[in-house]
Amino acid sequence: MYGSALKQRRIENKLTQEQLAKETGIPQQTISWIESDTGIPNVLQCAILADFYEITIDELIGRQ
Repeated sequence: MYGSALKQRRIENKLTQEQLAKETGIPQQTISWIESDTGIPNVLQCAILADFYEITIDELIGRQ
């Protein structure tokens, strides 16, 4: 669901999970957890990631 869209965004930006974690302050384990669709990111995590990528939250989660 959201995980694949978030993973795709990270890959498009040529980042590893570790690099993204360092840039956003979101632990790498949490990024892995989100990308594998094991869990859903909370609102704060979505806001941090959307701000980092300079996109809307809708774009972040792959919503058209």
